[in-house]
Amino acid sequence: MTKKDASPSHTNIRTQASKQALRSRHVTMITLGGIIGASLFVGSGNMIRNAGPAAVVSYALGGVLVFLAMRMLGEMAAARPAIGSFMEYAREGLGDWAAYLVGWLYWYFWVGVLAYEAILGGETLHEWLPIIPSIGWSMLLIAFFVGINLFSVRFFGEVEFWLASIKVAAIVVFLGGGTLYALGLWPDSEFSLSNLWAHGGFAPNGLGVAFSGVAIVIFSYFGTEIAVMASAESEDPATGVRRATSTVIWRILLFFVGSIVVICAVVPWNELPEPTSVATAPFTYVFALLGMPGASAIMQMVIFTAVVSVLNSGLYSASRMLASLGDQGLAPQIVARRSKSNVPVYALLASISGAIIATIANYVAPQSGVFDFIMNSAGLVALFVYVFIALTQMRMRQKMSPEQVAGLKLKVWLHPWLNILLIAGVAAILLVMLASESGRTQAWTSLIATAVLVVFWPLVRKSLARKRATAQEETPNESAMLVR
Repeated sequence: MTKKDASPSHTNIRTQASKQALRSRHVTMITLGGIIGASLFVGSGNMIRNAGPAAVVSYALGGVLVFLAMRMLGEMAAARPAIGSFMEYAREGLGDWAAYLVGWLYWYFWVGVLAYEAILGGETLHEWLPIIPSIGWSMLLIAFFVGINLFSVRFFGEVEFWLASIKVAAIVVFLGGGTLYALGLWPDSEFSLSNLWAHGGFAPNGLGVAFSGVAIVIFSYFGTEIAVMASAESEDPATGVRRATSTVIWRILLFFVGSIVVICAVVPWNELPEPTSVATAPFTYVFALLGMPGASAIMQMVIFTAVVSVLNSGLYSASRMLASLGDQGLAPQIVARRSKSNVPVYALLASISGAIIATIANYVAPQSGVFDFIMNSAGLVALFVYVFIALTQMRMRQKMSPEQVAGLKLKVWLHPWLNILLIAGVAAILLVMLASESGRTQAWTSLIATAVLVVFWPLVRKSLARKRATAQEETPNESAMLVR
């Protein structure tokens, strides 16, 4: 083992020897838990009402872009499973500046998600038990899941496994029952696949709406990259990475695209109610057609589970990314410290502190615009991350010898053309966002947040140079390997 392999950033060296390492089933459900949320159960209704059955195209195209990004990430992670963060691949492939930008942007994104999920969960609990105000429930939820994450990574994985299992079970039942209903094989149903084209055509509002819808649905898929960080803390990182990046994405595509097909086949798109609440969500509507008693109450429980599941996995993602930044000297060193159970305690507390500030701002000063700015300015992070992944994989492949390329256990096809396709797809989505009012707001606020990070980069670079110079004086050989 080289000195470089023994550095703090390579967390799997510790976790493989630890009884707290995640198991394969944990990694799978953590990945699913980080992505399946209210955007699928409720938000998909708006997409279908706008694009008609052609919403399937929006979700399919968005899924293809995510699949390509995951394949590229999978190639890098399978070759270097010990690293544990795509931020660190960016550092190796593109340099410290790329790691700094993508790492902090990704962390910033999850701070916004944590605040959003805490608010949504708090409001849901307030509806059930109004004796405690929404902000009180939000804070209790945050405290509860911080406690879970602080305990150990294995305990976090076990909790997330069961939370995500509820969502997955609901979708499996939905897909099975909805398919039988659309085929006329369900009691009191009739063959209704014609709903996919009978009401104004497959694309009643034009395919342009479906293509522009990719800019909306692409953010529903964001979170799949959690698989790499979770795999690095698993019992078998190399196997976990290959399985997660190769198989989980297919399951996600099945759940998202399959659900949209079922909804459009069961219900004429122009008869779908506006999803203003759980009661009018498309999943609730279809379950009611299936004759499921208490469909609204059941879906409310499922969606609440989805919310807290994303909150739980988001805490994990944000803390691990911030800890990785600390490992590389791109964040204060204190956030890199880990407990005996390998939990980055200070990174976790720093991450949730940002979410608490955003949550309080939403409740106490909703007109201040602080919460709205945080949510909007994180809008382009997914696109930035995908571009960095594509560029990093291209650069790292260029550095490899023909023998190393031939020995890859997981490989990107048609390299580098699929990388170019992914980057072009992201550029197209950005143009679509700039052409719409809501998308334009997200684009410009995201660019402002990025510009702030760019302004601070020279200071971080000087600090990093000083740390490396000091390390070189103390341990010249080890420092030389780090710089290289």
